[in-house]
Amino acid sequence: MEFYYRCTECGRTYEISPEIMLCPECAKAQETGRPLRGILEVVVEGELRDDWDVFDFLPVERKFFPPIPVGGTPLWEPSRLRAKLGFPNLHLEDDSCEPTFSFKDRASYLIAAFAARHNIRDIVVASTGNAASSMAGIGAAAGLDITVFVPKGAPKAKLVQCSQYGAKIIPVDGSYDRAFELSLDFTRTHGGLSRNTAYNPLTIEGKKTVALEIFRQLGNRSPDYVFVPTGDGVILAGVYRGFLDLRKFGFINRMPTIVAVQSTDSPNLCRAFGAGDFGEYVHSDTVADSISVDVPKCGYYALKLLGEYDGLCAMVSDGAILAAQKELSSTAGLFAEPAAAAAYAGFLSIKDYIPRDATVVLLITGSGLKDIDAASRVGEADG
Repeated sequence: MEFYYRCTECGRTYEISPEIMLCPECAKAQETGRPLRGILEVVVEGELRDDWDVFDFLPVERKFFPPIPVGGTPLWEPSRLRAKLGFPNLHLEDDSCEPTFSFKDRASYLIAAFAARHNIRDIVVASTGNAASSMAGIGAAAGLDITVFVPKGAPKAKLVQCSQYGAKIIPVDGSYDRAFELSLDFTRTHGGLSRNTAYNPLTIEGKKTVALEIFRQLGNRSPDYVFVPTGDGVILAGVYRGFLDLRKFGFINRMPTIVAVQSTDSPNLCRAFGAGDFGEYVHSDTVADSISVDVPKCGYYALKLLGEYDGLCAMVSDGAILAAQKELSSTAGLFAEPAAAAAYAGFLSIKDYIPRDATVVLLITGSGLKDIDAASRVGEADG
């Protein structure tokens, strides 16, 4: 198989290397306080057998991946939820059981392999918590040195994970957006590979693996709907990339309807989708910290994908998210962190517009043990 980068804006192509993160030409148009310009996607060319596996779609050879079991997460068939809601084909893709208990391991796994292939030892990442703890854990298995920039208000459990895994933690006064900029300044001064979401194209590429797995788990077919907790828009873009690859190689002939779910207290991508472009930002202050961003770094690319492939957006209150978290736990037995429970809250908000026999997949992107303080606020849920 052959792989190369292609700019999602101008279409220029580049060799995959540690020296390039964004399209050099389109990045010149970057404006302060706006989503990233010149995001790159990975293009795969060649022939695939019917018995392909996920590694066949990735731009790093299997031998470079660290010895830690990322991916292959279960697709639940929650019978009590199905009966309660009247959706017999509702599924939960459970990435809370990844090695560091979050979906972010899919991206960190590929980043670690890429670093090994290019003899890179230092990786730097900005995060609200999950990407940091993920890169720290995967980095520990790979023998890498990890530096994480996280807001001081990040959930304690995620910071404890980073510490246990041996990462260097740099607390930041301010939001994720501030941590993002400081981490880039750090790599410019001290070197190292940035794992920042959207900025590093492989963060999108690693996350596409969930779409490939869902296809296999459903008996080599596409779901009708996929609900994706959305902050930066990178998981959303990754899900699209996976299904687009499957369509390109003839394994599916239609794209699922992908639904971006955001909190009304961190709504900037969905607001832009409704308006057609980004305007003034709403400051993010949501209980769902993993999807709390002011400026969605992958915003332009996410809007492009949603528009081109008839995607949808759903905005739900923090109260609805906490109520969904409780219902997932008490009815399905799956304790999800608030950002992950947002997928279920989003589904509940628009389920009356979905055919009852549709095959629906909710991405459960992190464990509730990541943030037990949020779960203790369930009494604040307003439905």
